[in-house]
Amino acid sequence: MRPIVAALRAVLGTPPVPEGSWEREAVYVSTAALRRAAGRPVPEVAAGLAAELRSVPGVRAVQARPNGFLVIELAVPGMIVPEILAEPPPPAPAHGGPLTAPWPDRPRGWSNPGFAVRYAYVRAGSVQRWARDLGLDAALWPEPGLAGVPGGSQGAPAAFRGESLDDRRDRAVLRVLAELPSRRAGRHSGRPAYLERLAWAYHEAFEHAPAIPMGDQAPTGTHVARLWMARAVRKVLGEELAELGQTPPGKI
Repeated sequence: MRPIVAALRAVLGTPPVPEGSWEREAVYVSTAALRRAAGRPVPEVAAGLAAELRSVPGVRAVQARPNGFLVIELAVPGMIVPEILAEPPPPAPAHGGPLTAPWPDRPRGWSNPGFAVRYAYVRAGSVQRWARDLGLDAALWPEPGLAGVPGGSQGAPAAFRGESLDDRRDRAVLRVLAELPSRRAGRHSGRPAYLERLAWAYHEAFEHAPAIPMGDQAPTGTHVARLWMARAVRKVLGEELAELGQTPPGKI
């Protein structure tokens, strides 16, 4: 199955933009009908695009608003995670000189948003190490030849179940991750603020929706899905920090 956001982009021409909190519904919005109208009635164009979108696997529902905006609801929002992991990193930025750091190095505490971003990167890496210590690495790291992950070609492995990412903390992380394709396609500004929001959402998930079993708890599919999500968070934070001229930290 084609990755969901790539499939939506193929229909719309550009990635749709996530809307709302995603706590109950995972919704994207697109203005593709307005761009494609070219003199035709916008509602007519929107209706045609909506019909095409409804045939995309992974789409639960599509609504064409009176203003021509298309509202697209995903069936399983967690399926954006393998797609993010499969995305190649952006080209290395061509900085004309040293960049001004968006945050100070100190204080190294929660009052410094830069600390929160860097610490989220470290935390997202630490759960991968803990998972390996618990023997979860076989479920987390897919076999060669699987699609949806780097180097794959045949569909996301059975170990990952996107529907397991249904806690409101999981969905908050997914909501911020979902902005990445449209942000990169549009070269949006505000990268530091975006990383801060992703970091805070991930800290909340790390604390209250853990990816590692607690105590004698047996690992579940939810833990595996959260490990995948942590891997996606770390990937995005690392790539976007590099875009800002920052070296992702090994530890804090």
